[in-house]
Amino acid sequence: MVSCLLDTHVVISVLRDRLQRQFPVVHGLLGSASFSGFVSVASLWEIAIKSRLGKLDPGVPLERMQSILEGGRLTILRVDVPHVITLVLPEPPTRDPFDRLLLAQAQVEGLQLVTIDRALIDHPLAFRF
Repeated sequence: MVSCLLDTHVVISVLRDRLQRQFPVVHGLLGSASFSGFVSVASLWEIAIKSRLGKLDPGVPLERMQSILEGGRLTILRVDVPHVITLVLPEPPTRDPFDRLLLAQAQVEGLQLVTIDRALIDHPLAFRF
């Protein structure tokens, strides 16, 4: 069983219905019974913030994000205290708080982070595809 947390870039691709084109391996995994995909509330928060600031168009109304993601066999992962107090080792080179939170969630929950972020792809918690 492969259990992964999707980085915000990948979540946006799902919302825009571009996953098959942009991330064909991940798209194939989502259709597999041996794959469990998770989306962090932190990613939804980041998308909402950037959307409201006019810096991002998620491709769908914000209030539909949850139902679209859950309809695509993805589980929404809440942010809990262990996620915010965990020190991720090795420390990632990024100072982005959302990236650090996603890595901490992956570490605490035993997940791999599906990402294309150059600051994160070499981290031991990153999913290799």
